[in-house]
Amino acid sequence: MKKLMIAAVIGALSTTMLSVATDAAAQPATTTKPAAKAVAKRPQPRRLIKRKENPAKEAKVDPVPEGAEKWACKDGLAFEMKGDMKRDQIVTVHWANKNYNLPREATTTGADRFHDAATGMDLVVIPTKAMLFQDKDSSRLADECKTMAMMQGAPAPTQSNAINRAN
Repeated sequence: MKKLMIAAVIGALSTTMLSVATDAAAQPATTTKPAAKAVAKRPQPRRLIKRKENPAKEAKVDPVPEGAEKWACKDGLAFEMKGDMKRDQIVTVHWANKNYNLPREATTTGADRFHDAATGMDLVVIPTKAMLFQDKDSSRLADECKTMAMMQGAPAPTQSNAINRAN
């Protein structure tokens, strides 16, 4: 009985589909313009928080700290640094129109290292030069950086050089 009932339902559906298909094929073609192809748009990622553009904030330029010394680097790059590396625990480095306050890090090599984990800026000074790094993408931003006095043969103004002169 169940088999007979299933066969009847399948037969009814088959005839219905056949009549619908022939009716659709028999409709006259329209002479108007064909519809333009639907262009599939790429789904745009949804942002949870819409950010309002603020050109004044985005174009913010920090002033060079007063009393900062210029360090000229290879490839025409330069940064300004305010602070005394011999005694200060925090120096201010002005790089790419921003000021970075870099706290001193202890080293075992005798180099002076100033590193801020929040911004990823890292300044390493050895007696012959200074190097500026960016932790976030592991890149060296500036190399072979020297003050005007260093270019004339003086060593870098580091803690280790101050200790060596005192002895």
